[in-house]
Amino acid sequence: MTHLECIFPVAGLGTRFLPATKEIPKEMVPLLDRPVIHYGVDEARNSGCPKMIMVTGRSKGCLEDYFDRSWELERILESRGKKRLLDAVRETSSMGDILSVRQNAPLGLGHAVLCGEPLCNGEFFSVILPDDVMEGEPPVLRQLIDVHDALGGSVLALEEVSDADVSRYGMVAVEPSETDGVFRIIDMIEKPSPADAPSRLAVMGRYVLSRRIFDLLKSQPKGAGGEYQLTDGIRTLIGEEPVWGVVYKGERYDCGTLEGWLDATVRMACRRKDLAGVVERAMSSAGK
Repeated sequence: MTHLECIFPVAGLGTRFLPATKEIPKEMVPLLDRPVIHYGVDEARNSGCPKMIMVTGRSKGCLEDYFDRSWELERILESRGKKRLLDAVRETSSMGDILSVRQNAPLGLGHAVLCGEPLCNGEFFSVILPDDVMEGEPPVLRQLIDVHDALGGSVLALEEVSDADVSRYGMVAVEPSETDGVFRIIDMIEKPSPADAPSRLAVMGRYVLSRRIFDLLKSQPKGAGGEYQLTDGIRTLIGEEPVWGVVYKGERYDCGTLEGWLDATVRMACRRKDLAGVVERAMSSAGK
């Protein structure tokens, strides 16, 4: 079973959550009882990734602190007999090797991935965009790694979206493969109109990529918005190496917007026995 290092681009400003994200990274916004970033790291760990590479920016130090030991807090919880809470706190510091590197300018997702190159040692690596909280069995990233193990090459997570959502995502042109739910990607278009989209299959926030992408990102010009776009690098990679798309099995929570985060919070709360009643009472009260 392949074990890949995992890059987390987390240097964004989180403007959709201002003013909260003026001082708190958007990745540290709680989704129930843990921050959004915790879910992504947990997925990477359960997918067999031994090393998590955080590509951070200014004022993101609490991301590193979250995954570090908190000796004083642990001693207090232990002295008070709070074993469940103690175990939960200790778990956050045992989720793998957490490393970080700075992205010193907001130059796009492609540039953020490139910043992780010095800490990637293998021929392939993975990327998780933590705004997309994904649940699957096996984990969604593991589903991609399994396809990589079987077919080689790079692998992207795909999801079929509606016409109304096409312009929000990178859309792919595909050819079928011999494996159900797996496609050979032959082209990508970033945020097209519905009329220009080559399919209704969108790229979601999970990738397994060849390290060749680093060389391509270094040599390509800036793209949309004056930033280095990961999509542009992958489009070039498609002409050189196999790139596969997997329609993943699982559920995705879009926590990149306030509306999506609220939807995720409510949906996840409804699935917990200790919180479902709270949601029901709130909805009942709101309907009066």
